[in-house]
Amino acid sequence: MTGRPHLIFLAIGFPPAAKSSTYRLREIANQFCGLGWDVTVVNIAKDSWKRDYGLDHSLSSGVDRRIKVVELPLVRKDLETDIRTYSKKRALDPWGWQRDNLVRTQKDFPEPHYGSWKRPLIKAVEAIHSEHPADLLLASCVPYVLLSVARHMFERHGVPYSVDFRDGWSIDVVEGVEAFDRHSRQGRLEQTILADALALWVVNEPIAMHYRRRYPEIADRVHVVRNGFDPESQPPSPRQQPPQGAPLTFGYLGSVNFRSDVLREVLQGWRLARESDPLLADARFELRGHVGAGANREANGITEALGAAAADGVSFGGAVSKGDVPALYDRWDVLILMLIGGRYVTSGKVYEYMATGLPIVSAHAAEHDASTVLQRYPLWTGAEGVEVETMARLIRSAAQLARQASAADRQAARACAAQFDRAAMMAPAVQDLAALALSRKRATGSTGDGHRKAGA
Repeated sequence: MTGRPHLIFLAIGFPPAAKSSTYRLREIANQFCGLGWDVTVVNIAKDSWKRDYGLDHSLSSGVDRRIKVVELPLVRKDLETDIRTYSKKRALDPWGWQRDNLVRTQKDFPEPHYGSWKRPLIKAVEAIHSEHPADLLLASCVPYVLLSVARHMFERHGVPYSVDFRDGWSIDVVEGVEAFDRHSRQGRLEQTILADALALWVVNEPIAMHYRRRYPEIADRVHVVRNGFDPESQPPSPRQQPPQGAPLTFGYLGSVNFRSDVLREVLQGWRLARESDPLLADARFELRGHVGAGANREANGITEALGAAAADGVSFGGAVSKGDVPALYDRWDVLILMLIGGRYVTSGKVYEYMATGLPIVSAHAAEHDASTVLQRYPLWTGAEGVEVETMARLIRSAAQLARQASAADRQAARACAAQFDRAAMMAPAVQDLAALALSRKRATGSTGDGHRKAGA
């Protein structure tokens, strides 16, 4: 016992997991620690991440050394690639096994693949709490099964909780429709859990409006807590105008989680732009990042499309460690922002792209929250969809920007991005939640062991 308030942070995807959420999770934990809280992070084991998106150990260097990380031996069995471990049924009927596995994993909680984690997660958090009583539990989803742990600790021990939904549960942010209705099993759970949450965090205003309309009784507890960029990923100075005659290099960095047909349209637009504009005749397009998970990692339609475009100056170089990101941006001239979804999707990558001060080509729907973020960025081509002719025109426009943008233009672009520094954007939300939890602790007469007093 330290006498300091204690946060149990359910953060599946915490460093060194190579997940897009890992930067947000790291910042939240660091900021609570900076406020004088003891922080215990609950994650899954490194071996589990190896079979998922992989590991980036450079991410761990930015984790406050005072944070305690508990790694649980939970795995997604469907991602196992070692056929020697398969049961006879799975080996003989893999698709039948997959169907049965989806049913099995949702028995305890209605979430494919992760629902079976409910009981071991609760057992682990109970053990943490018994050793060091929690004053707040924060669940950052996905997976959504973490919500059941928060609810259990509230009902059993009176531990207040908050939810960092990021993209939300009852909204399909990619298709822009309701994911399930309020009377479904998931809907009833979401309503019950959010009713007692101290706060609900989401990453943009459209998702916040969905939850305010769906649950007006908690509207004042729904907060937009955007992602942002980490200064450590930013090149030390804006990229200079490329020398005359030097070939331009376009780049994409991020998880490749969009459909292969979207990539094919972008690549066809790239080919058309190179064929029709002498400025792009010898240009290169480099893609870096994680492609797929488990057995599908770098072995799917995405990698096939990239391989087929090699003759057009397209290359794929795999994942990049966090420490190497600034140098990568520093040798690119233009960034292509490929994103799925529409108005409910932002993507944390847009902030990092802006922080480079490079021209940005939007390869996503025109009505997209990334467009909202980019609307005042001076080196942006605009967003008009991903049709082949449109992409070719935007790529040609970005090439002109790369050749013509002055040092002042590039500095202005970075200044525009400065408002999205991750730490600065996260700080007010963390401070408010920490104060609210401590206020609730005083109001409910906590004994200091995480339990309510009798009659409280």
